[in-house]
Amino acid sequence: MTVKRVAVLLAAGVLFLTGCGGDRSADRGAGQSGAAGERLSIATGNTTGVYYVLGGGLADQIGKNLPGYQATAEATGASVENIQRVVRGDSDIAFTLADSAADAVAGKGAFTAPQPIRAVARLYDNYTQVVATTGSGVRSVADLKGKRVSTGSPNSGTEVIALRLLRAAGLDPDKDVTSQSLGLPESVQAVKDGDLDALVWSGGLPTPGLTDLLTSLKGQVAFVPLDGVLPAMRAEHGQVYAEGTIAKDVYDTPADVSTISVPNLLVVNEKMDPALAGSLTKLLFDHKADLEKVHPAARDITRDTAPKTEPVPLHDGARKYYG
Repeated sequence: MTVKRVAVLLAAGVLFLTGCGGDRSADRGAGQSGAAGERLSIATGNTTGVYYVLGGGLADQIGKNLPGYQATAEATGASVENIQRVVRGDSDIAFTLADSAADAVAGKGAFTAPQPIRAVARLYDNYTQVVATTGSGVRSVADLKGKRVSTGSPNSGTEVIALRLLRAAGLDPDKDVTSQSLGLPESVQAVKDGDLDALVWSGGLPTPGLTDLLTSLKGQVAFVPLDGVLPAMRAEHGQVYAEGTIAKDVYDTPADVSTISVPNLLVVNEKMDPALAGSLTKLLFDHKADLEKVHPAARDITRDTAPKTEPVPLHDGARKYYG
């Protein structure tokens, strides 16, 4: 072990003993910003997804521009798990899909009671991306009947949407498909290995893992259009689901693909200090250009849309920033 490594470990131990902070997760992911100062944990998602990439960028900006704070982006199962982590106090900041967050504040779906979360900002939109092997004959969600399908990591926003998509197409997720609860890296590899016919993913554009899949198996996999199930999704779950398009230049596909979009939110516990919540909100916009360099999805974070987090209430600190 190097002297530098020992010094870092000793510093972390001192922080823990003095109650000045400390890393609350064994998984230190992208964007670890240093060993001094109060440490914030950012719950993101799969390592090949946009949450993780952008979360790492946010962690870096916190370390560089928020005096007294350092941050770490943690790889997680994403939306539902992220909300649970914030509520337990295991994470301070979390990326989540708006549909999962709406369930959380209402105490429904994966949540048995209303959860004490508040929004800092509406971010970019996630796009539901269903990719199937061309040899499987899947041309619609209904065609997934009898197929091997990854519905995303357990307790993820992808899983929530995947199950709702299947039901909207008249399929029983427990009976009509052979579903596997896999993260994106594992799903991509399973498709490559021939162990899956299709995968469902909800993420920003482009998602690195899907870029890899579509490049590696060019012509052997294709997107499944989702316009046919959108009316049923909205009728059952509300206007949080909107019509979206994956432009052909995003993944170099033959044509645009119709899909379903869902906003992403950045959320915190309702007990977060208002001054900190306000500083985090301000940082998003003061250093938006730096976040855009990390991932182009950050371009869609705007002052006009950021406060529109309904039905998730804004944190008081964020509300003060927006005026």
